[in-house]
Amino acid sequence: MIDRILIADDEFLVRQMLEETASRRNVEVVSAGSGEEAIELLKTQEFQMAFVDLKMGKLSGMDVLRFCNKNSPKIIFVIMTAYGTLETAIDAMKLGAFDFVIKPFSPDQMDILIEKARLWLQMNERGQYFQKEISVSGGGFTAKTIGESQEMREVRRLLERVAPTDATVLITGESGTGKELIASEIFKLSDPMEKKPYIRMNCAAVPENLLESELFGHEKGSFTGASERRVGRFELADGGTLLLDEIGEISQNMQSKLLRVLQESEFERVGGSKTIKVNVRIIATTNRNLKEEVKKGSFREDLYYRLNVFPIHLPPLRERGGDVVKIASYFLDIQQRKLGRQLHFDESSNNIITKYPWPGNIRELENVIERIAILEDGPTISDKAFPSDMLEAAAEIWQQPSSEKSAGHETFDINVIERNTIRRALAKTGGNKTRAAELLGFNVRTLRNKLNEYKENNLLDEEFQKLVSND
Repeated sequence: MIDRILIADDEFLVRQMLEETASRRNVEVVSAGSGEEAIELLKTQEFQMAFVDLKMGKLSGMDVLRFCNKNSPKIIFVIMTAYGTLETAIDAMKLGAFDFVIKPFSPDQMDILIEKARLWLQMNERGQYFQKEISVSGGGFTAKTIGESQEMREVRRLLERVAPTDATVLITGESGTGKELIASEIFKLSDPMEKKPYIRMNCAAVPENLLESELFGHEKGSFTGASERRVGRFELADGGTLLLDEIGEISQNMQSKLLRVLQESEFERVGGSKTIKVNVRIIATTNRNLKEEVKKGSFREDLYYRLNVFPIHLPPLRERGGDVVKIASYFLDIQQRKLGRQLHFDESSNNIITKYPWPGNIRELENVIERIAILEDGPTISDKAFPSDMLEAAAEIWQQPSSEKSAGHETFDINVIERNTIRRALAKTGGNKTRAAELLGFNVRTLRNKLNEYKENNLLDEEFQKLVSND
């Protein structure tokens, strides 16, 4: 049971965001603004989990981890940092850290970490143990999950052609399709020895008032809470690659500032006057249709064309043919090694995996497979192991209304299936979008984007509209 968490970070706004996220799960949160304060709290209070920043002045997150490892070894410890390297991650794991995450990370990522910690505790109580994983790159995907369908072979061809160049790349696709994986593959192909920096920035995970500082850095005293100079992501990525994840979420004010950096390769830190020049390759991702956003006036046209030099579109999982079964088997293989038992899908489960539309894409698939693997004793996994909502959605493909049949031919509109799946999830949760998104396997922002799209295209009947309006 995770009911008490320690959060240690020397930046007040970061602590505040993490506190708000944890409190949504009815978890009690105690905060510390330094390593020294964190250790004092660990001496006198009990916690099941700790999120601790790596760099906090005199005592670092690694110092807190060492103390925790000796004095409170049962605490599930997560190291947070904006300056992550594989070497640091390995050191943290050797000292007993449960995970290692790059800041800024989204509330959904924190939710996932807390849930994984909860499952880890449950499995330990049963005498079964999860292996700890290094999550430096985030997402948990590898090249094996790209797939072999015609669509994904074309994606691979494009990334192999663009990787050796310094062209700006815009990767588009629904949430959970693996856009970060493709960005990582481009970087690896462009720098096989990985000697150049590769810096990630999740634009959707950072509050508007912190985003400029995260991108460009700030000087000491430039705003409340700026206790020391901070180097921004552009400066860290100098000579290498900067991934701007979910670029479509930034405000127009930030769009203007970003455009200047892309045009002139220079900027000033927040509160500073010195102009800093950088040489950075940009890879951007978005789940939005930026062309439509430009038409609406919510995204700058000049910035769009600066980003859209070499576009790569990732098709949703439902359009990748036989890839979905191969990817599901890959994730199941990971769970076999974690849980130490033999597991495999039978034909009925493969049918469900193929028919289900996967609105949350690869991320939803990974979560579902992990849940099934934990619950099933094996070795054979049948369709009965899958959630009832999934079984119903898959069955709908073979139960088209008579109005959709003509001249002996059936039509299968996967968008209708997806919409009905979302509708059932909302009905099951009484319109609660956060809980519905959890059932569907993707984040609440993706759910809201899909619902807004349905509204704009008049695809909501009266009953569906009531569910959408209910918060």
